[in-house]
Amino acid sequence: MQSHLKYFLGLTFIFLSAANYLPLREFKINGYAQGTSYSISYFAADSLVTQTQVDSILNVIDLSMSLYKPNSAINKFNLAENGITLDSHFAKVVKRSFDIFKDSNGLFDITVAPLVQYWGFGPASLKDKPNTQTIENIMQCVGMDKIELTKNYLSKKKACVSIDLNGIAQGYSVDVVADFILAKGINVFVVEIGGELRVKGPKPDGKPIRIGIEGPSETPAAEPKIKHIMSFTEGAVTTSGNYRKYLTNGSKKISHLINPKTGYPLANEMISATVYAPDAITADGYDNVLMGMTIKEALSFVSAHKNLEAYLIYTKPDGKIADTLTTGFKKMMIK
Repeated sequence: MQSHLKYFLGLTFIFLSAANYLPLREFKINGYAQGTSYSISYFAADSLVTQTQVDSILNVIDLSMSLYKPNSAINKFNLAENGITLDSHFAKVVKRSFDIFKDSNGLFDITVAPLVQYWGFGPASLKDKPNTQTIENIMQCVGMDKIELTKNYLSKKKACVSIDLNGIAQGYSVDVVADFILAKGINVFVVEIGGELRVKGPKPDGKPIRIGIEGPSETPAAEPKIKHIMSFTEGAVTTSGNYRKYLTNGSKKISHLINPKTGYPLANEMISATVYAPDAITADGYDNVLMGMTIKEALSFVSAHKNLEAYLIYTKPDGKIADTLTTGFKKMMIK
């Protein structure tokens, strides 16, 4: 799911390695994949990771889990009557999705695909005005209790069941690229895909990497601005929000985040949820979960999960915008 973070690595720093005395330089890679841009920055003595390698990694993941690739594995599953055998990428993401589904009591559910499509947020646009009966019919095909993963075989109990991994696959992609970089012996980097970030530092001069966090402006038409700057040595940060991607019905905004329990777009007080976690797939999955909760529920949920921290923006009963941070997130804030 698209988030809105920006990172700041500053100037290139020189560091003499005790092992080989070669200076570490900053290398940057920018490209386009998964329907969005990506940016990678790392420090190394030589160019150990190239754009061709990154593009190849992301293309393999797209061929597995992108709804926009006609021959992708996920589209094959969605068209299948009973199920298909998954590749390793697909299987890992589905397995993690089951974990988060259970942990969130069903708030995170990858079988929302027909609802996402129906509300006009999939590959095709909304064709008809939503009606209650149609949504009730679609709900008969929604629910992760209707799919089962046995080893690498994903089966469905109803042929109409289809899945959408956009709420977690991008975070997984960040992790795959980050792990590839780590395997090259690189220990200082930022990997960002569509705003989803994973960081390992500090920089060669000992300074931490800084992350800028966007939030909605007070004026609806204005562009979101950097609200805070945080810093940490290692981990991932992702954001889920409903202030950028939405449809309109008269004067009413329709969120692209669908509640899998009701079949309708979220209409609670949450505006955005920025989550810190050890890895990006975890942060990416749980930022969606928090968006489906009240502010009190979200803070309680994060408090019960020691590997999570969160920065939440929400609308107060009087209509004013407010924000709050968990204790651990506050400790990472520098502005």
